[in-house]
Amino acid sequence: MAWTFALAAVVLALDRLSKWWVVRHFELGESLPLIPGIFHLTYVRNTGAAFSMLRDAAPVLAVFSAVVVLGILVFARQIHALGLRGEVGLILGGGLGNLIDRVRDGSVVDFLDFRIWPVFNLADTALVVGVLIAAYRLLRSREAEAS
Repeated sequence: MAWTFALAAVVLALDRLSKWWVVRHFELGESLPLIPGIFHLTYVRNTGAAFSMLRDAAPVLAVFSAVVVLGILVFARQIHALGLRGEVGLILGGGLGNLIDRVRDGSVVDFLDFRIWPVFNLADTALVVGVLIAAYRLLRSREAEAS
């Protein structure tokens, strides 16, 4: 359990630090090409969900995020029993990172810009990676039980 919360704390710290750095060093809308045409750092504010989905739904998303985070905390022991410690740490850290932005500012700081995809942040990345790995592991365990 401690490992899950430690990973969540690391994800949260990296997310907060990266967003602070972007807000401090960029003007809203400013873009810095690191690999021109492929990968830029672009400071935008997202009032929607991950990857700019559900724009202008910040209050609803804040409540949803809070419910998910609370659900993870309430059911932490059961989730831990499934062996999803790392995955839950990623999801919890990412969820908290974006929840803090939504509650405090009504929007989320996004800055990772691959040009062919909506701009996103480290919290989004942690959430998506955590969910994908958890889904894969749960599907694999069901397949193993069925055989």
